[in-house]
Amino acid sequence: MDRLFGIETEYGIILDREAATDPVTESVALIKCYRPDDPTPRWDYSHEDPFRDARGFRADKLQEHPDEEAEQKRDRRHRLSFEDMKSDRILHNGARLYNDHAHPEYSTPECLGLFDLVAHDKAGERILLQCARRRSEELGVDVLLYKNNTDFRGHSYGCHDNYLMARSVPFDYVRASLIPFNVTRQVFAGAGKVGIETEAGLKDAARYQLSQRADFFSVEASVDTMHRRPLVNTRDEPHADPTKYRRLHGIVGDANMSEYATALKMGTTALVLDCIEQRVVPSELALADPIQAIKDISQDSTYDWPVKLAGGRPSDAIAVQREYLALAQRHARARDAETEWVLQEWERTLDALARDPMELVGDLDWVTKKWLLTAFVEDQGIDWGDAWLRSLDLEYHSIDLDAGLFYELQNDGAVRRLVDEEDIARAVDMPPGDTRAYVRGMAMARYGAHVRSAQWDSLTFGVNGTEKTLSLHPLVDAADLLRHTQALDATDDLDSFLAAVGIA
Repeated sequence: MDRLFGIETEYGIILDREAATDPVTESVALIKCYRPDDPTPRWDYSHEDPFRDARGFRADKLQEHPDEEAEQKRDRRHRLSFEDMKSDRILHNGARLYNDHAHPEYSTPECLGLFDLVAHDKAGERILLQCARRRSEELGVDVLLYKNNTDFRGHSYGCHDNYLMARSVPFDYVRASLIPFNVTRQVFAGAGKVGIETEAGLKDAARYQLSQRADFFSVEASVDTMHRRPLVNTRDEPHADPTKYRRLHGIVGDANMSEYATALKMGTTALVLDCIEQRVVPSELALADPIQAIKDISQDSTYDWPVKLAGGRPSDAIAVQREYLALAQRHARARDAETEWVLQEWERTLDALARDPMELVGDLDWVTKKWLLTAFVEDQGIDWGDAWLRSLDLEYHSIDLDAGLFYELQNDGAVRRLVDEEDIARAVDMPPGDTRAYVRGMAMARYGAHVRSAQWDSLTFGVNGTEKTLSLHPLVDAADLLRHTQALDATDDLDSFLAAVGIA
């Protein structure tokens, strides 16, 4: 479309029929199964600062989950170095794979194309599935991975969507303009969930709701991601020229199995950011109580989704989304085929949700899962509080192509596809050709033995006893990117490539 974006997904991991899985050990071991013979340069954390807040200050500390102290004690018993605990891998497709708080996390490469991003998100599933199969062979026990956001015991792990945007927009305006959209986006982006949950555990097992993450948000804006989670995260790590850009680090979304839901989630948000950068989002969309609203919308089984606006006027989630759609129709830049697809499908989806959400079986995750579980409840004569349903909920998110419930539906042709298996297979091995991820991924594939360290915006090579750093900051600009990609494709050795891009 018209901005760099990407998705970070933490996966749930268990060993089949093993009551006491050590998720840290298994997550680390699984990540090391990615191309185990490849060089593994150090991920350079020195330029990352999760305490730096976009509102102009640095936080004193980050909020931690109540269980975090106990988790840290368990981590110390592993006797692993920080590098081993993270086990960072820089993938040939430009992505990153690492252990994050006992979850294998896959971060897609930076993409410009919406359907490229969908393919690379699915490529992450395939890469992790391949790692799980290798680890299963080592153990003689099946390693199972789930692309979901909850363990039903009070813990939530994230799916974060990231967008490069102009720093010139005041962050307070970004926050105010984005919150009503974030709160209501779940009507099409929610993954669906059996049960209401708090950090103390399962609160009401018999309720079905739209979102797996909605239960876990308690503040409007903050730098935190693990506890007291915000509707708008204020972490200021642009991974690009900080004088020009900021990275919007969105943590409010669910992990989607549906390609259609992923595309709609990312595409609509990108268009809303177009409107925010043009300062055309009106303050009248503000919600009276957005923290309560995100939970109320998620848990509303009538699907009327009423909300109260800050001025006291009643509204509903569909009406709020229609306001953002109208703004995007008037002001969205880059009127290309993907933009037109987003605008068309956004409107179609909102119309269907207003009539009957069940029209969207096979398109939206929460609807498809609800349809599947409802059929099971009726067939088995059980109620919605039965633990069996939470088990089926989890199995919907299995990334096993042969056993996962979502993939059973896909194999039967019951869900909408946006990319084909050839697209996904290509994304497993190849970075997108129109972003700086191409330089990162292809440099790793060709010169990985020389890469000493890496981060999102640089690569450091060891050359003849010295270190030479290639900054990827300028590669946000199309002309600079083209110069680097052409140099990479035209040269056969590292020295020639570095010389061609002006690194002596």
